[in-house]
Amino acid sequence: MADIPDAIVLKRDRDLEGRQHDIWVRRALLGLVVAVPVIALFNVFGQRPDTHTLVGPAASMKIYAPARLRGGLLYEGRFHITARQDIKDAYLVLGPGWAEGMSINTIEPSPVSEASNSGRLSFELGHIGAGKSYILFMQFQVNPTNVALGRKQTVWLNDGDERLLTFSRDITVFP
Repeated sequence: MADIPDAIVLKRDRDLEGRQHDIWVRRALLGLVVAVPVIALFNVFGQRPDTHTLVGPAASMKIYAPARLRGGLLYEGRFHITARQDIKDAYLVLGPGWAEGMSINTIEPSPVSEASNSGRLSFELGHIGAGKSYILFMQFQVNPTNVALGRKQTVWLNDGDERLLTFSRDITVFP
């Protein structure tokens, strides 16, 4: 049998005398590492989109976008507008919470025009006839350094200067 190396103390290193709880500390730390992806599977850190439906006398709108995001996430926002009566000059106006700390990668189909409306994104959609629909797709990416709790995302649907629908929600951006 080989001799015990000088730096090894059998009672401490083999028998773990005085260190019986160390194994539970290691197991707890490993459990924390495993818990993060398991919690993410239950959509705690975002990505799964929410659907919100707004109905007014002139139009209805479905907004399909996640409310919980994380840094670096690529996601889509979909705005499905259905005119219940003629909308002569439809504008979709998005509050600053839709662009703050986000990169807007694409907007399809391209609106007739885009403008800034007191810091809000304003998209002119043109005429939407009664009973017709317009679907606007926007692809976003959350900037990795963006962290936010309770940031407002507001959407307005206007016919010229007349407000038809208003929607507001809070989003959370995890690091």
